[in-house]
Amino acid sequence: MPTAADPTSARAQLSALVAAGAGSGAVGRDWPLPRDARPAAVLMLFGVLDDLPSDRVGAAPVSRDLDVLLLARASTLRSHAGQVAFPGGRIDPGDEDAVAAALREAREETGLDPAGVDVLGTLAAVPLDYSRHLVTPVVGWWRHPSPVDVVDEAESSAVFRAPVADLLDPSRRGVTVLRRGGDEWRGPGFLVPHATGAHLVWGFTAMLLDGVFDRLGWTEPWDRARELPLVGLGAVDPEV
Repeated sequence: MPTAADPTSARAQLSALVAAGAGSGAVGRDWPLPRDARPAAVLMLFGVLDDLPSDRVGAAPVSRDLDVLLLARASTLRSHAGQVAFPGGRIDPGDEDAVAAALREAREETGLDPAGVDVLGTLAAVPLDYSRHLVTPVVGWWRHPSPVDVVDEAESSAVFRAPVADLLDPSRRGVTVLRRGGDEWRGPGFLVPHATGAHLVWGFTAMLLDGVFDRLGWTEPWDRARELPLVGLGAVDPEV
């Protein structure tokens, strides 16, 4: 892939990825479809989300202005407490399709105006056996950004933009390791600094980002032996 000189180059590359029909390889592995899987969707929303570009200086393969929208789940939730995720959730009976569900959930969770989002397309649905969901990633470009923030504090603790150049920074990447019942699950992790520390992006969200970055040719070499601790980060579910 050519180096992205500006954010619109990233939009073209994301559009090409969707048009190419990125399959389950977009998240790096194939999973069996769980029985009675419940359909869900997440919104992977890219664009120039604010006027605070990455402060990273170097040969990042993307513009410093390019961001992706993320949120942190409330620490009081019974499931996925404290985890960073894309806006999204289950597809309701009233939703026309996965795209409609992802946009609805994003509006409900962050307050964004869906009218400003150009939907580039969807990636192949990813089955998650642990939570019994079949999740369709919806790729969007924020043509006209609108204000976003936490809508329901019982559901989310933060809504934030993550500069993609920072996510690609090898110094902010590592591996998360979840050990449970004699089994070990390893996956990619990303650190997103904030005023009092850093958000750790891991699990399903990190796998989606990692897979898309790989497919686009944006990934920079990083230390796959470096472990990022999950202590106190709601390490319950390795998939979502």
